[in-house]
This record gives sequence, structure tokens and C-alpha cells, in this order.
Amino acid sequence: MPLYDCLLLAKPHVKKEALMDLVARVGRRVCQRNGVITDLKSFGTVQLGYGIKKLDGRHYQGQLMQMTMMVPPSFNQELQYLNKEDRLLRWLVVKHRNAVYGLEFINEDDGKDELSMFRSGSLLNKGDDEDDDDDEDEDDDEDYEVD
Repeated sequence: MPLYDCLLLAKPHVKKEALMDLVARVGRRVCQRNGVITDLKSFGTVQLGYGIKKLDGRHYQGQLMQMTMMVPPSFNQELQYLNKEDRLLRWLVVKHRNAVYGLEFINEDDGKDELSMFRSGSLLNKGDDEDDDDDEDEDDDEDYEVD
């Protein structure tokens, strides 16, 4: 199952209990589809770049929640009921691209080359070379004339 982020932007006057109820309802749908919620973040009240007009007025602030979940690709259609939710200003589902998980992560060979960088002494030698480059950069400043 692919990894998705579900962003929920609620109206600023919505109480935390009502927002958590909405998140719990989405979470129950995830579990019904044999999905897994991997992370849940609350960014609190955020200032919006522009006002979002709703029936009860224009909103310049919102409460932002992010749910990271592993669900089937067809799950996005099941969230269409959020369009009629009056507590929300906007909602968005974003798919993580190039995410490696499950057996693909265990069998991945790309990480072996990265570990070779950490052999004994390689980090110390690499750091010494960088110091030499910094000295050369300082000498380059004298080559230019300022009128």
C-alpha cells in the first residue's frame, strides 16, 4: 500500500474536540480498509496566504492537521464526504513519491554504497580536504579589482 498525507484545514473557531472527532472518523475509515496511520501532527492555528470564503464568512486563519497513512490507492474517493463537512476549509491527500517501505526497503541495495563512506578514517580525511578548499576561496577574493 502506498504512503499518503491527508491534510485537513479546519476553521479557526472549531474546538479541538470537534477536530479530533473528525480526525478519528477519517482514522476509522483507514482501519476499515486495512490501512495504517503512521503519523499524526497538529500544526495548530496557521495564518493563510489569502482568505478562504465560506458561507459563514472569509477566513484568514485555520487549524492544520496532517495524517500520514498507508492505504489503498482507491481510498481518495472515499474521502469525498469531507467536501460537505462545514468544519473544514480545505482538505488534501498527497501521495509520497519514491517512498520505499516493506520488503522493498529490506531488499534495497542502494544503501550499501553509502555505508562505505563511514569506514575508519574516511571522515577525518574528508574533513581535512574541505579545510584546504576554504583557504583557496579566501585567496580568490584578492584577484578582483573594485572600481
